[in-house]
Amino acid sequence: MAKLFGTDGIRGVANKYPMTAEMALNIGRATAHLFKRKGHAPKILIGKDTRLSGYMFENALVSGICSMGVDAILAGVIPTPGVAFLTPSMRVDAGIVISASHNPFQDNGIKIFSGDGFKLPDEKELAIEDMIFANNMQKLQPSPGELGKAYRMDDARGRYIVFLKHSFPREFTMEGMKVVLDCANGATYRVAPDTFAELGAEVTTLFDDPDGKNINLQCGSQHPEALAAEVLKKGADVGFAFDGDGDRLIAVDEKGSVLTGDQILAVCANVMKKEGSLTNNLVVRTVMSNIGLSVALKNMQVDSVMTKVGDRYVLEEMRAKGSAIGGEDSGHIIFLRHHTTGDGIVSALQVLSAMKKEGKPLSELAKVMHVFPQSLINVDTNSRPEISTVPEIVSVIKDIEQKLGDKGRVLVRYSGTQNMCRVMVEGPTKEETLEYCKRIADIVRAKLG
Repeated sequence: MAKLFGTDGIRGVANKYPMTAEMALNIGRATAHLFKRKGHAPKILIGKDTRLSGYMFENALVSGICSMGVDAILAGVIPTPGVAFLTPSMRVDAGIVISASHNPFQDNGIKIFSGDGFKLPDEKELAIEDMIFANNMQKLQPSPGELGKAYRMDDARGRYIVFLKHSFPREFTMEGMKVVLDCANGATYRVAPDTFAELGAEVTTLFDDPDGKNINLQCGSQHPEALAAEVLKKGADVGFAFDGDGDRLIAVDEKGSVLTGDQILAVCANVMKKEGSLTNNLVVRTVMSNIGLSVALKNMQVDSVMTKVGDRYVLEEMRAKGSAIGGEDSGHIIFLRHHTTGDGIVSALQVLSAMKKEGKPLSELAKVMHVFPQSLINVDTNSRPEISTVPEIVSVIKDIEQKLGDKGRVLVRYSGTQNMCRVMVEGPTKEETLEYCKRIADIVRAKLG
């Protein structure tokens, strides 16, 4: 059977399978049926980012949800973690986000949260897939008098801003601080500047003029170059770059140096350990984490566990092991005391909180971790066989691993959201890592491209 859900919801090119209006209609129907309970007036909240195709999918989802006798609440443009917050706050039965996160504007996706604000577990995603492919939902539809209604929520952004401000320690203020924000022309373009301004910061905002097509376009967490330049130009204390749906964070210190998710994890974990809030002395990271994070955590005498790539796997391990912080080098960072999911703005506020608690600039705090040189090449693929079944790829990986020894590592894996294979090499020098990475990528391209 075809599979719809990947590591982070359903994703693809807008208007092409699986991201069609017809599919969104059926996802709305299946989700509504899944969360519908007897003796209860069910409601589902919908938020979206700034993509042009968001209007089409929003209307299709609403039609599907209402056709099953469930009400739809439209929160409009709001970050993914905003929907994760509003879903339990509003006591609705589920939350749906229309977004393809850091992908280009032509892509879109659908993520679903349970009523508790956590992403759907695998078994519920599978139940939705089964309902869609069974193609019999017409039999489940109620009578005309039992159809659902749609409402627009006017104060969604304000409620979310209040929640965000509560994650910043009350005893501190940002007055006198200069902060630069790169909103990626995405879902944070109004929420983030308002939040930091209300906390007293002098805010400069970049890429806050979405037109439906410029989301993530040479900006945001994947392209922090303009942010770094603006931090230096303004003499700012810190800069923060979000992705299109606001669940990732990349930081820039006062010297214009870019800090990845791993470095942010190290900075925050170090301060949390000092203050006694690092539950079970544990940080959860992924197989993509830089070797430098592992070394830094060992030096701090902090334990860590490694998961598959994907913030859902990080979260599962955090909940299972009782960890307060975990994340990915890409900038997905989860502060479980504050939120049920990765939140770029919450993460930025925790970085500022760490700076305030230590009384040091971010460049000083970042010295806790040395970043090993890393090269990453994304190779477009036409097929996805198990890497271990392609002898040529296995051979080149083994050869390079032997050359690196204990001074580096190789990771070759498929993207969970795009048709590509990610080739990553870490090593002692930039030149070596790039050379080895290119060698592997060339073989991958020849065999899978």
